[in-house]
Amino acid sequence: MRYNTLIMKSTIRRNTYRAIYRLLNKVSPLAGDCGQLCSSACCNCGGDGEGADFEMGIYLLPGEEKLFTQKEDWLKWSAEDAEDYEFPDSWFGKVYFIRCKTPPHCPREMRPLQCRFYPLSPYLTESGELKLILSPADLPYRCPLISDKIPLQDSFIKATHTVWKHLLRDPLIRDLVEMDSREIRKNKKIRIEIIF
Repeated sequence: MRYNTLIMKSTIRRNTYRAIYRLLNKVSPLAGDCGQLCSSACCNCGGDGEGADFEMGIYLLPGEEKLFTQKEDWLKWSAEDAEDYEFPDSWFGKVYFIRCKTPPHCPREMRPLQCRFYPLSPYLTESGELKLILSPADLPYRCPLISDKIPLQDSFIKATHTVWKHLLRDPLIRDLVEMDSREIRKNKKIRIEIIF
């Protein structure tokens, strides 16, 4: 039986998440700030202000919330029931959705993983092999890294791949990536562009 008050238990410890953050602090998709290409479109999308049509944000991976106090003045937090959204059946209880309140001036060293990985996404082939692909997410902005096919730094690609190999050891995260990968294969409109 599932209880909505439960928090999913990740097998990834806080210290492991800290080490992952430290590793990813050392790399970036480009040598410079890629936000200068698009006026930080991914950070500035949506908003609290009048006339905002939507709220852009991201879900934290299971256990990633351990790195935050949930009182950060630069983040807006909400806890959602996993059963109410398209998450794997193994996900139950609360998942955390966050949105930056001070774009693009968040503390870079505390950016959530989904921000750090972009524009790459993990993809598991039918045989279960991990690949990194350009994000196929349908977003309300244009990312020049994807649309203009700007080459990404090798150090960023390799670090991202290493991190995903570790993250996929967690059954909950693996279930999510497997589910997303199946959906990508089903959608004939998505062109899978393998980067690594």
